[in-house]
Amino acid sequence: MTEYVSVELRRLIDERSTGRCEYCHIHNDHVVLPHEPDHVIAIKHGGLTEADNLALACFLCNRFKGSDLASIDPQSNLIVRLFHPRTDNWLDHFRADDDGRIVPLTDIGRVTAQLLRFNLSESVLTRCELIARHLYP
Repeated sequence: MTEYVSVELRRLIDERSTGRCEYCHIHNDHVVLPHEPDHVIAIKHGGLTEADNLALACFLCNRFKGSDLASIDPQSNLIVRLFHPRTDNWLDHFRADDDGRIVPLTDIGRVTAQLLRFNLSESVLTRCELIARHLYP
């Protein structure tokens, strides 16, 4: 198993995501550090370096997610899997409000929003500015 993501595979995941982080939906053009491939299921958990297991992730989402697959739901205290960009529909689990916050709609949304820290004040401010300029989502 390899962690190396080929140029062709990087191009495919960038095109598939239209340049947006598949977790928080920030566009690559609106961040300082470039988006990067994320192994949705980490190699250490048996994930493969192939298109079906890769997502484009912004620096923050990728770092906060790490190799995690699940977290504890703050509402139910149960272990719940994270949002999976290849199999889940973002709009089923989240919505972006006019105040720049990403609002979780499900338990999967709650654990993902909490673990990936979607609503850090800096991220919310950035999204507010982008919303005002019609650049988010």
